[in-house]
Amino acid sequence: MNVYDKYETVIGLECHIQLLTKTKMYSSDVAEYGALPNTNVSVVTLGHPGTLPVVNKRAIEFAVKLGIAVNANIREENQFARKNYFYADLPKGYQITQDKTPICTGGYITAKMKDRELRVNLTRIHMEEDAGKSLHDIDPFETLVDLNRAGTPLLEIVTEPDIRSGEEAYAYLTEVRKLVRYLDICDGNMEEGSLRCDANISVMLKGSKVFGKKVEVKNMNSFRNVQRAIDFEIKRQIDLVEQGKEIAGETRSFDAVNGSTFSMRSKESANDYRYFPEPDLQPVFITQEYINKIKEKLPVLPDQLFSLYTKEYKLSEYDALQLIDRKEVAAYFNDLVKHTNNQKSAANWVMGPVKAYLNERALTITEFTLPSQKIAEIISLIDAGKVSNSAASQKLFPALVEQPQKNAEQLAGELDLLQNSNSNELQGLVDQALAKFPEKITEYKNGKVTLLGMFVGEVMKLSKGKADPKLLNQLVKETLEK
Repeated sequence: MNVYDKYETVIGLECHIQLLTKTKMYSSDVAEYGALPNTNVSVVTLGHPGTLPVVNKRAIEFAVKLGIAVNANIREENQFARKNYFYADLPKGYQITQDKTPICTGGYITAKMKDRELRVNLTRIHMEEDAGKSLHDIDPFETLVDLNRAGTPLLEIVTEPDIRSGEEAYAYLTEVRKLVRYLDICDGNMEEGSLRCDANISVMLKGSKVFGKKVEVKNMNSFRNVQRAIDFEIKRQIDLVEQGKEIAGETRSFDAVNGSTFSMRSKESANDYRYFPEPDLQPVFITQEYINKIKEKLPVLPDQLFSLYTKEYKLSEYDALQLIDRKEVAAYFNDLVKHTNNQKSAANWVMGPVKAYLNERALTITEFTLPSQKIAEIISLIDAGKVSNSAASQKLFPALVEQPQKNAEQLAGELDLLQNSNSNELQGLVDQALAKFPEKITEYKNGKVTLLGMFVGEVMKLSKGKADPKLLNQLVKETLEK
């Protein structure tokens, strides 16, 4: 038995999502990525004496939206607290957060795994502000500080210890990013720091009721690195236990170059932060009426679309997951199926020719200029047997992108792509082609049915590729069996 198989991993994740508000959590400073360093700051962000914070109303709305989406309980009376600690990039010397009154408690997020559905229960979601950013790679001798990010609104999503592997963590985080993008509350870009994740990891013998010593891993800048860090940490902790050594309760960082974690500092306890109620902010009360108004405006979420696509449209789970992966792609598909009842063909076109066209040009679907009804026109031509699928994707589609004002059938005619569906004309070509192969006809009638493809190919050549394949097959077969 593999020594690692004796153990069970217990993982809880803390996700910080940076909200897409125009201003910061407790001030009117602009909240945006990419501005010149230390330009989006004011006396409020810097914590000057006599300044007072004001809660960002839009951030509360976003928190409620997320709470509704994950089926959480939303608190009526919300209080704020000061979390005291010193970082060079935390100008006030404390962070305004929520301690004992998180805006959301409970709830869950489900994620699709290869062989099952993963349900991760949530402990809480609370509102807080971000710290600034320390930059260690610009000056060779000094650490530089950019306070533009300080005060940016955050929601922290804390899970129950329900995750058991790096793979499960990856699936969960993918679902979180998809959800916040559908809700339009966060852009989900880990590389820009707008979605960050810390992992709390421990190991214990299978069947044990006592969790092992928890280690927190920070500074992972991609979902894949979260998975790598967890996988490394699981092995490191099991190796220590097997050697009879104690696991230190500490905060570690992840080195993406060599795929290992390293110690940053011993783990702080709640006492170290000296939480106390924020004296400058009144409690915020959220009424059921307010929650209901937000619920009415909530967009259709990924889980609902997955159910619609698989149950009503009869798409495969794979197709459904591909379509809902990005909100904009799902929106284009949803618009397309308003113009055609062939949902499977619509899905194939969005994931096939449309996606290929965008990838070749490094475009997003929001930059795609061809209206969805034009794709529906192409599908209609194919379904009616007027244009072959290959001609539609290779010739008609690119031409229609260049001339979107034209009707698809009109353009197909101009490009000489319309198939011959005249049975009388095709019958003449069938008779002409079969007349060349009397011996082969005898072989076919004697049981060599594989020759059918050869006969059809010959007629297709005579028609210069314009014969309706379905009708042609039927005519050739009927003629041979006379």
